[in-house]
Amino acid sequence: MSVKYVPVQWNPNKYVYDAVLLVCVVLYIFVFLELGTADASVTQPINGAIVRMRAFGSCAFLMLSVILAIGPLARLDRRFLPLLYNRRHFGVMTFAVALTHAVYVLGWYFAFSPTDPLVALLTANTAYGQVLGFPFEVFGIAALLVLAILAATSHDFWLSFLSPPVWKSLHLLIYPAYAAVVAHVGLGYLQDATNPAFALLFGGAAMAVGALHLAAWLCCPAEPTVADEWVAAGDAGDIPDGRAVIVRLSPSERAAVFRNGRTLSAVSNACAHQNGPLGEGRIVYGCITCPWHGFQYRPEDGCSPAPFTEKIPTYDLKLEGRTVLVRRTAHPPGTRVEPTPLPEDVA
Repeated sequence: MSVKYVPVQWNPNKYVYDAVLLVCVVLYIFVFLELGTADASVTQPINGAIVRMRAFGSCAFLMLSVILAIGPLARLDRRFLPLLYNRRHFGVMTFAVALTHAVYVLGWYFAFSPTDPLVALLTANTAYGQVLGFPFEVFGIAALLVLAILAATSHDFWLSFLSPPVWKSLHLLIYPAYAAVVAHVGLGYLQDATNPAFALLFGGAAMAVGALHLAAWLCCPAEPTVADEWVAAGDAGDIPDGRAVIVRLSPSERAAVFRNGRTLSAVSNACAHQNGPLGEGRIVYGCITCPWHGFQYRPEDGCSPAPFTEKIPTYDLKLEGRTVLVRRTAHPPGTRVEPTPLPEDVA
């Protein structure tokens, strides 16, 4: 949380996160450049420029795969939550690596073209009616443009200017961008590759991303089948102190029921900052703390502590025995709802 916008809100955790990420990128590029000549698909030795463009291209693909895997991993296992903290820096670095790949491609194949390199790239192959030899470059260009937009709008200024729902919708373009990258590689490099190592790595990464999202989706709370005013959240004794259970109220709406000592409170599961999943966070110093970027809210009214002004909707709760029920209709953001005491037989 911050009172004003600054270019980058640095702290020790972000320094460590970015440093580890940068070291991993450098090590991958170094190892690829050392071993890349073994992947030559032609009789003559592979050119160093080609190895470099493959190194940066494959690195960008793997980074993008990891970025898309972090979300479902964090939902399946809370130990992955720290990786969410600085994921926007991860995305910006991925764009930089992908852009380097594109620069090497233009510099090697089109630097001495009599036409503009970008024009030459788009007109050199127009065989859109076939699979083998399909102009896969268009998928790479599309993915790079999306990554550029996402990197340019990653700052909190754009989040505030566009509003969290619009910003979130915009950044969901990462999924069609990933599909474009898969098509770019599958219709391009893999068509001529003879070494199966990268093909296995590529296919394994893409399938792992898909499998993780499917597993996370299957673990989501089920949508209520009856349109009752109150939705069951489960047994009060199953909610750990300082934690929450997430309740699906409709296809697009979820509430987080938090236990704070001997009381229960329900708020929207969407953080006002980036729509982060508050129910996957915990209560710190009496405030619900978002697991993504640490934005905080009081459980009883959904307001951030002063001097911050963020607010989230709250919900009514009631108990039937030990069963916690949440009213479907949310109160306006910042509305105080008296916490519900736990049943006496709950430890």
